Amino acid sequence: MASTTTEPWLLENGNLKGLSREITRHGRTAHNMSSSSLRKKSDLTLVSKVRWGCLRLLLTNIQEVILGTKLSVLFPAIPLAIAAHHFGFGRPWIFALSMLGLTPLAERVSFLTEQIAYFTGPTVGGLLNATCGNATELIIAIFALSQHKIDVVKYSLLGSILSNLLLVLGTSLFCGGIANLKKEQKYDRRQADVNSILLLLALLCHVLPLLFRYAGGSTAALTADPTLQLSRASSIVMLISYDSEDDDDVTSEEVAVIGFWSGFAWLVGMTIVIAILSEYVVGTIEDASESWGISVSFISIILLPIVGNAAEHAGAVIFAFKNKLDISLGVALGSATQIAVFVVPLSVIVSWIMGIKMDLNFDIIETGSLAISIIVTAFTLQDGTSHYMKGLVLLFCYVVIGACFFVLKSPLNQANVVDLGLKSSTEAIFRA
Repeated sequence: MASTTTEPWLLENGNLKGLSREITRHGRTAHNMSSSSLRKKSDLTLVSKVRWGCLRLLLTNIQEVILGTKLSVLFPAIPLAIAAHHFGFGRPWIFALSMLGLTPLAERVSFLTEQIAYFTGPTVGGLLNATCGNATELIIAIFALSQHKIDVVKYSLLGSILSNLLLVLGTSLFCGGIANLKKEQKYDRRQADVNSILLLLALLCHVLPLLFRYAGGSTAALTADPTLQLSRASSIVMLISYDSEDDDDVTSEEVAVIGFWSGFAWLVGMTIVIAILSEYVVGTIEDASESWGISVSFISIILLPIVGNAAEHAGAVIFAFKNKLDISLGVALGSATQIAVFVVPLSVIVSWIMGIKMDLNFDIIETGSLAISIIVTAFTLQDGTSHYMKGLVLLFCYVVIGACFFVLKSPLNQANVVDLGLKSSTEAIFRA
C-alpha cells in the first residue's frame, strides 16, 4: 500500500496524487480561501486513463487551471479582446472585453500562488501573496505610469481601496447579518484593529502632501518638489510598515493539485496575459469614457475595481453567508490594506525609478472620500460584533461616493491644469 506522504515531484510526472496533509498543513490567506469558494471540483476520471504521462499532465493542468473555476465562462473574453485589438474593433469594446478577461485571471493568479505556496512554505507563500495578490492593480498602474497617466493610477488604486472597505465589507456584513439574524456574529477584533491602524497610517501619508500643497497657497509651484519628496519618504515608511505575514492566515488542510513548475509556468503565462489586457485597458479607457458619456474618474474608481476583483468580492460574501466573518474581513480589510500600504507606495517608488513625478496628493475630493471611508469602517468594526445595519450604512456610503464621481466631470491631469493656471497668473503679475 502506498505511503500517505507522497513525494511532490510525482505530480510533475503525471501522477494525480496530492501531497500529504502533514506536508501541506500551513496557513492560507483569507484571499485564497475566498477564491476557493468559486472553484469547481475537477473530475479527473477520464484524464487518469490517458496513457502518455506528458499528455496526462497537460490535460490535468488544463482541467485544474482553466476549467477549475466557476468563472471559466469569462475566459473567451481574453481572445476576443486580443482579436478586437488586432482587427481594429471599437476601442470601447476592447476596454469592456479586457475588463471581463481580467476577472477570471485575477482569481486564477490567487489559485496559482496558493499552489506554489504548498511547495515553498508560508514565508515565500506570504511574499507571493504580497506581490501577486493585487497583480492586476499593480500591472495596470505600471502601464498607466508608462503612458504618464498618473490620474488613472491614482483613481484605480483609490477605487480598489473604497471598493473593498465599503462595497465588499458592506455587502458581506449586510448579507451575513440577514442570513444569520438569529445568530450572534462575532469576529477577531485584533485583525480589524491592525488593519485599521495601517489604513490610518496610509491616510496620514495622503493627507500631509495635500495639506502641504494647499498651505503653499498661490506658491503651489514652489511646493511641488517638497510635496514629491515627502510622498516618496512616506512611501518608503509605508512599505517598511507593511508585513504580509501578519495578515489573515487561516488553517487549512487542502492539498496541491498541480506541481510546482506547472504552477510557476501558468503564473508567468497569466501574468503576461494580464499585462496585455492591462495595456488595452489603459490605452482605451479615455475612448470608453467619451463613448459611454461617463467620466474617467467614475470608470477608474467604481467600474474597474468592481469588475477586476469580482471573484474575490463574491468569495467574501459567500463566507459571510456562512457566518465566517473572519475570512470576509480578511478579504476586504486585507485587500484594502495591501493596496493602501503596499501597492500605492510601490507605485510611487516605481514612478520615481521611471523618472515620473507621482506623489501621494490625490486631490481634495479623492482624499476626503478615502478619509471618510477609513474612519467609518474603523468605527463600524470597533466592537467586534456585526449587524446587517452596519453593512447597509457602508453600502450607502459607497453609493453616495459613487454618485459624487459620476457627476464629477474633471479632466485628466486636473492638478497640472491648476498648476499651469497659477504659473500663468504669476507670470502675468510679474510682467505687469
